[in-house]
Amino acid sequence: MDNKNYLKDISDIKTMMSRSSRFMSLSGLSGVLAGVYALIGAILAYFELKRYDSAIYTDTEIVSDNLDTTVFLNLVSIALFVLISAIVTGAILTMRKAKKQNEKIWNPVSKRLLVNFGLPLVTGGLFCIVLIQHGILGLVAPATLIFYGLSLVNASKFTIGDIKYLGIAYVIIGLIATQFVGYGLYFWALGFGVFHIIYGTILYNKYDR
Repeated sequence: MDNKNYLKDISDIKTMMSRSSRFMSLSGLSGVLAGVYALIGAILAYFELKRYDSAIYTDTEIVSDNLDTTVFLNLVSIALFVLISAIVTGAILTMRKAKKQNEKIWNPVSKRLLVNFGLPLVTGGLFCIVLIQHGILGLVAPATLIFYGLSLVNASKFTIGDIKYLGIAYVIIGLIATQFVGYGLYFWALGFGVFHIIYGTILYNKYDR
């Protein structure tokens, strides 16, 4: 009996230490839904590009002036739809899970998580703007995948450690995408869509059920 209590005490101490250093309320279901939104966005973008007669880019030297303004704005709108939907859904599900676990949504750990996740992500976003500015559209998709992966790896120190492997997968697929310029939309769908759904399902079954 004493041994059982001793083991339970150790388990409780480990849980308390984990909660004090890691934000564990991230929802696996939000990852699944983010993947679904990304696939919907990729399909919408695909049909939008199909309406565009000439190729947007065939190599890294094609300038952005070749991209019709209306098409470009439509693609940006689709991207914003996916991003906002994923953020709102993630925030709602995370707050709901945090409430169930009696964990504060805004604490020193979640602040560190946000900073470590946001720094590489913002840097990558600015870098992609520079690529668009110089007309190097073919590397935008690989860059977004790589920097997003680095953001996940960096953030994994302050939340569910499993997302580190998702981040590594993004970096790898982003590097592969650099060798298949012109197929960025397919790599986006694979990365932000399929990968999110697979890992979201794994995290949901492991931590949310």
